[in-house]
Amino acid sequence: MTDFSPFANRLGKNIKHLMKWARRNQIEAWRLYDRDVPQFPFAVDIYGGRIHLQEYDTGWLLPPAEHEAWLAGAVEAVSFVTGFAPAHIRLKRRERQKGREQYEKTGLAGEDFVVHEHGRRFWVNLDKYLDTGLFLDHRPTRKAVGEIAAGKRFLNLFAYTGSFSVYAATGGAAESETVDLSNTYLDWAARNFDLNGIDRKRHRIVRADVFQYLRDAAAAGRQFDLMVMDPPSFSNSKKMRDILDIQRDQQTLVDGAMRLLAPDGVLYFSNNLRSFTLDAGLAARYRVCDISRHSVPEDFRNKKIHQCWQIRHA
Repeated sequence: MTDFSPFANRLGKNIKHLMKWARRNQIEAWRLYDRDVPQFPFAVDIYGGRIHLQEYDTGWLLPPAEHEAWLAGAVEAVSFVTGFAPAHIRLKRRERQKGREQYEKTGLAGEDFVVHEHGRRFWVNLDKYLDTGLFLDHRPTRKAVGEIAAGKRFLNLFAYTGSFSVYAATGGAAESETVDLSNTYLDWAARNFDLNGIDRKRHRIVRADVFQYLRDAAAAGRQFDLMVMDPPSFSNSKKMRDILDIQRDQQTLVDGAMRLLAPDGVLYFSNNLRSFTLDAGLAARYRVCDISRHSVPEDFRNKKIHQCWQIRHA
């Protein structure tokens, strides 16, 4: 029988520090635990009054009955330490994903509910998709965008549910465009806009393949002062003309975005491919600053959850 005390002890240590930090920073959605103890490969995320508990695929093989008992023990430990009832803990198995599989439906309906972050509000769902509608690790970059958006023209590429756009619009952006290929997530973005009282005449939602959007916008002479591009590592979506491989396609995407960037503008470029290396050609053509150390938040401490750069014209 597994001894869950090392897992419970680490949960207790983390929550003592992070609960105060989250309250102080007006954050309702945050990571409590992320595989801190190797024998317990879980991510534990707080979403308001609920918990998103993910078991990572390590390749370990247990007989089904033993595995279920082990998962039940993990849920019990999380419930005991946090005080959340087991009914408010959502458990998922997170297998190795490629491309947009992370956005695929789980087969469960789940329930949409609202969480608050730095004065903004977002719809999330812990059951319906593998991911919840809000990427917690990009919280500092969202906040940074909101703080410098006033009066600017903002562009959000691979926008998912539009959280960066919410920060830009509520931060006073003059106008914005939120671009993604998925109707499901653009509808979600629209609901986030409505939740935050955003004027959808000035802040447009655009369904488009980003590669094609960049070409069309450049041909039309469009310009933006502030841009965010957070592409998936890989995508073979049937809706796209081509397969996206971020290591291979980074120059096409960044060069395309920089054609739209105003002379004194800034592009935030990020991705979560652990093996990603920025092409030397980009560093030669533009002013590039790696801000990953500052863009990874306190609750993802010491985790290489993503890489992020500020890119400006030379």
